[in-house]
Amino acid sequence: MRSPFILRTVGRIGGKTRAFVAEFGQASKLLGESFSYTRWIPRDRRLLLDQMAHIGSDSLPLVFVIGFFTGMVSAWQAAYQFKGLIPYSLLGAAVSRAIFIELGPVLTAIVIAGRVGASIAAELGTMRVTEQIDALESLAISPARYLALPRIVAAIVMMPLLVIFANTIALLGAYLVSNMFLDISSKMFFDSVQRFFHLKDIFGGLVKALFFGGVTALIGVHVGMRASGGAEGVGNATIRAFVLSSAMILVMDYMLWTILF
Repeated sequence: MRSPFILRTVGRIGGKTRAFVAEFGQASKLLGESFSYTRWIPRDRRLLLDQMAHIGSDSLPLVFVIGFFTGMVSAWQAAYQFKGLIPYSLLGAAVSRAIFIELGPVLTAIVIAGRVGASIAAELGTMRVTEQIDALESLAISPARYLALPRIVAAIVMMPLLVIFANTIALLGAYLVSNMFLDISSKMFFDSVQRFFHLKDIFGGLVKALFFGGVTALIGVHVGMRASGGAEGVGNATIRAFVLSSAMILVMDYMLWTILF
C-alpha cells in the first residue's frame, strides 16, 4: 500500500512541473509573438530608444561600481590562491580571463536583472492591474508589439555593451590592486593579459550577455503582464521576475559554457 505522504509529494511535484511547462510555453509564445512584429521596429523606434536609454545609459553608474569592485576583489583572490604556488607574473592573465568569460557577463546580468528586469515587471504589472493593458487590447494595439518587443530588443542590444563596459572597468580595478598593493608592474600585468588573451573569451562572454539580456527582459515582461491582485500582486511579480531571471541566468550560463568553450 502506498504511503499518502509519497502520493502527496509526487502529486505536488507533478503539479509544479506541469505549471512550469505551461508557463514556459506561454513565455515562448509571447517571445514568438513579439518577434513577429520586428518589421514595426523602424516605426516604433522611439519606444526602442527610450528602453535602450533606460537599460543602457541609466545602468552605467551601477555597472561601474560592480565592475570596479569585482576586478579589485578578483585580483586579491587570485593573489591569495597564487601565493607560494604560481608566480604573480601570471596574475593579469588569470584575472582577465575570469572577468571576460565569467565574472563580467554573469555579474552584470544579475545586476541588470535586479534593476531592469524587476522594474519591467513592476511597470507592466501596474499597467495590468490598472487595466491599461486591457485598454490597449481594446484599441487593437498589441501589447507584444507596443510593450514587449521594445524591451526585449533593447535588452539584447544593450547587455553586450554593458558587459564590455564592465569588463574594462573590472580590468582597471584589478590592475590598480595589482600595481598598488601587490607590486606588480604595469608591464608585467598587461604583458600577462596580452600573452594569454584569446578573442574567443571576449566573444563567448558577449554571446552569453546577449542571451542573458533577452531572457531577463522576456521574464520581466511575461511576469509583469500576468500580474494580478493589486499592489501586493505587483510586488510579488517584481520579486518573482528577479528570482526567475537570476536563476535562468545561472542555468543558461552553464548551458552556454558547455557549448561555447
